[in-house]
Amino acid sequence: MISSMEIALKSELRDAEASSLKKKAGSYFGINLDSVRCVNIVTIESDLTPEQLERIRQEILTNPVTQFSGLTPLDLDFHWCIWIGFRPGVRDNPGATAMEAVKDVLGKEFGAGEGIYTSKRYCIQGEDLSRRDMETLAGQLLSNPIIQQFKIFSREEWDPAKGADVQPPKVILNHTPCCEPIDIDSNETLARISDARNLALNPRDIPIIRDYFLDDQVLASRKEVGLSKPTDVELEYISQARSDHCNHNTFNGIFRYKDLSTGEEVIETSLFKTYIQKPTLELKEKKEWVVSVLWDNAGVGRFDPDNNYVITGETHNSPSNMEAYGGAITGIVGVYRDPMGTGLGSKLFMGSFGFCVGDINYSGPLKPPLHPRRLLDGVIEGVKDGGNKSGVPTTFGQTLFDPGYMGKSLVFVTALGIMPRQVQGKPSHEKKTSPGELIIMSGGRVGKDGIHGVTASSESYSENTPAGHVQIGDPYTQKKMHDFLLVCRDEGLIPFITDNGGGGLSSSVGESAMISNGCVVWLDRVPLKYEGLDMWEIWVSESQERMTIAVKPENLDRFMELSRLHEVESTVIGEYTDTGKLHIKYKDETCAYVDMDLLEKGFPAWEFDAVWLPPKTRGLTEPVISTPSDFNTLMVKMMERPNICSKEWIIRQYDHEVQGGSVIKPLVGVKHNIPSDASVTRPVLTSEKGLAFSQSLLPWYSRIDAYHMMTCTIDEAVRRLIAVGGSLDHIGGVDNFCWPNIGQDEKTNPDGSFKAAQLVRACRALKDACMGFQIPLLSGKDSMYVDGHLEGQFGERIKVSALETVQFSATSVVEDVASCLSLDPKVSGDLVYVVGLTRDELGASEYYDLFGKTGLNVPKVDFKGSYTLYKAVEKAIEKQLPASCHAVARGGLGVHLSLMAMAGGLGMEIDLSRVPGSAEKGKSALSDEALLFSESAGRFILTISPENKAVFEKLCKGLAVACVGRVTDEHARMKITGAKGALLADLSIESLETAFNKPFGDMI
Repeated sequence: MISSMEIALKSELRDAEASSLKKKAGSYFGINLDSVRCVNIVTIESDLTPEQLERIRQEILTNPVTQFSGLTPLDLDFHWCIWIGFRPGVRDNPGATAMEAVKDVLGKEFGAGEGIYTSKRYCIQGEDLSRRDMETLAGQLLSNPIIQQFKIFSREEWDPAKGADVQPPKVILNHTPCCEPIDIDSNETLARISDARNLALNPRDIPIIRDYFLDDQVLASRKEVGLSKPTDVELEYISQARSDHCNHNTFNGIFRYKDLSTGEEVIETSLFKTYIQKPTLELKEKKEWVVSVLWDNAGVGRFDPDNNYVITGETHNSPSNMEAYGGAITGIVGVYRDPMGTGLGSKLFMGSFGFCVGDINYSGPLKPPLHPRRLLDGVIEGVKDGGNKSGVPTTFGQTLFDPGYMGKSLVFVTALGIMPRQVQGKPSHEKKTSPGELIIMSGGRVGKDGIHGVTASSESYSENTPAGHVQIGDPYTQKKMHDFLLVCRDEGLIPFITDNGGGGLSSSVGESAMISNGCVVWLDRVPLKYEGLDMWEIWVSESQERMTIAVKPENLDRFMELSRLHEVESTVIGEYTDTGKLHIKYKDETCAYVDMDLLEKGFPAWEFDAVWLPPKTRGLTEPVISTPSDFNTLMVKMMERPNICSKEWIIRQYDHEVQGGSVIKPLVGVKHNIPSDASVTRPVLTSEKGLAFSQSLLPWYSRIDAYHMMTCTIDEAVRRLIAVGGSLDHIGGVDNFCWPNIGQDEKTNPDGSFKAAQLVRACRALKDACMGFQIPLLSGKDSMYVDGHLEGQFGERIKVSALETVQFSATSVVEDVASCLSLDPKVSGDLVYVVGLTRDELGASEYYDLFGKTGLNVPKVDFKGSYTLYKAVEKAIEKQLPASCHAVARGGLGVHLSLMAMAGGLGMEIDLSRVPGSAEKGKSALSDEALLFSESAGRFILTISPENKAVFEKLCKGLAVACVGRVTDEHARMKITGAKGALLADLSIESLETAFNKPFGDMI
């Protein structure tokens, strides 16, 4: 029996969702709506009595204070009604939660073919609205056709009795699962199969694969289990394992590097081993606090004598560009599973985000896959739901804009966890699988979602065809699993755990079985969302909220008892062995039987040509820009820049206080509206120790040289930590690369070899910076192919490559959070100091971008000099000499002096002639605009009480440190004197704040 009920807010209450729709319809499409009412629809397929339905409506689904509801369609006025619902197979999180609530209240168990499904309808009024307007809103704003469907009703078409006539979006495949043998009679045949099945096999891998399956010994062993030709399950397994995502073929490839400026020619055999692995292992030997790196789902560092912290970072670019909300929420809950699956499992205590998108006000002739504004709305919402509903605070984040991200936006997510150093007397970061242990899958079920990033590509679509191009993460299911697994860990029930991310069971079981040297898997026992999946689909599906766990047979009963207690589904799906074989069965029939060391059988490294073209040969020059006549207006324009202005409207959507450990908040200052340099969190609430976290994104410098992009990015992340009280001796890093296609192709990618050279230079810079600042890389990730296409006016595809981008995240232990520092000046009369040299380095700066220029003089990092300087700042903070400290970043001194003044609600008087570097030896004095807006690395701004002046200057003797002014309270004004002594700018802090909040002010 199918029943529906509708729930809406009472008319006298403000409907935030309706207000948002009205505003977006007008600003996005110029469609003016008179009014909107949102109605939630709950459709139940189950044999329930009228009395039970009434209890569900009243006791579970309706808040009597704010809502009204009915078991029949609500009678609301409208000119048009739009219904939006999920496609079959899409995870319906509210529906799943409602099923749990019904079980709790009624004791009702939902059987096969039963369920609860949610959808919405929007009742819209407006005399002049057309069906075409409604189709625009439904198709481009309210739904994504990848995961959702819609219906449109005029008032005349609406049947008050039937309403939207919602039918359960059930998956019906009508397909008998099978395992298909594949004919590989030639390399050409296997290449065609690869294309047809979207295996993306590298052409150079194909002969290796064929040679393996044609080997006499292999054929003989396969015959014993009833196999001869390779099966689709086996080829899918090899495809997944050899993918760039899982095997990191690019970073382990061979680069023929040529520098046209120096004549250098060299063969780089593995960027990973040379520039990431080797320096990290060297630093691990020196840093006793580094516990585990380079092999697990995340890196592990020592937090205190009793606890370790865990950190990793991830990207979810491609899914987020198809379905912004689903891609982003899946990204954040996915990266949360990495700390859960590191060592024996850690408790999550914070997350962060980084968004890189195109101009959200874009109105040009080219059509992106998703408009940047809609895309940004979706990824913000996805990360918000993934974090807030997981009970994990989001304590840091950045959002930046550039036309290069119009083709493909970037979505970075980072996760940190805490775990005891020992579990049952054994190190918690160590884990292994052993023969005889059971393979258990816990959490969500398996469906077609996340298979090759697309679903059912060869099927005819119907109302029952599953949508699964993008998954929808379920933070509630994962939260229950998180808590359940921590209990199992503490009882010593888990010898090994890992998450099901990229590649699903193929990756998690395939990789963990390499430790024990074999496994047998029973695919018919894997819990499915619906019947009809082929064996290969079960094996490679990336359906969310799943972990793979090894459990000893003697501990199985207790493990399952705890699983039932926490309402987490856990199933034994196999057993680890030492046979040397990956043996996969389905109802006792073998569908895969390959050697565990198959992936080590001589697969060739990928090869790339890398040709570095110096900036001048690419036509870059230092522009000549007339000296501004009005610095007041210039300062205001800089504060209004999208990459400078307030992103408070984004940050406010994230809960950073949950779990109660927040010390330095994402927003600081007297109005709590200025972004902090870094966050500080207490992961152990009984301790005063904290963990400082920062991250940096400076992709614009890649337009000149990715080497300096990388070094400046790392330098900024380091300074952000120092500014809040972090220690230079304990900094761990996480590098997340996002790179455009580096394969040279004269037609489709004519600059591929240059992008490859940029990657080589960035990796060299990564090593130089990490060794210079003594930063071991605790974790990292590479996401290649950040290229996309825009649609032209005549339907042509126009390629757009994202900037060569690296997000660098960094952590540092703070011994006592009471010593932490924020960036807001505290007292009028304090002295303002600039630490570090300002140079003529405006290349790719925000100032140049204001005039549409790039320039040549990119900022450069002096590792040795900066290290000495940072130790002095760290010592000063340790001695509690500064009242505030801030790392100078995008926009230079002019922007960051203004931010500090705004944060403190105080004024400043600044003399640019005193800025260190304003008259370097052998060079003419810098211009006022260079002093204000140069983005030279290695700089801080500090405010110091006059009584601490002598001690501070003695501490910094011989360093590039100078007093450049003072904090004032005289009508809270920013007064800046130029290098030649004339008054350059005099404007109120209120006017700067107005400019800072103006671009996105209506979104707060």
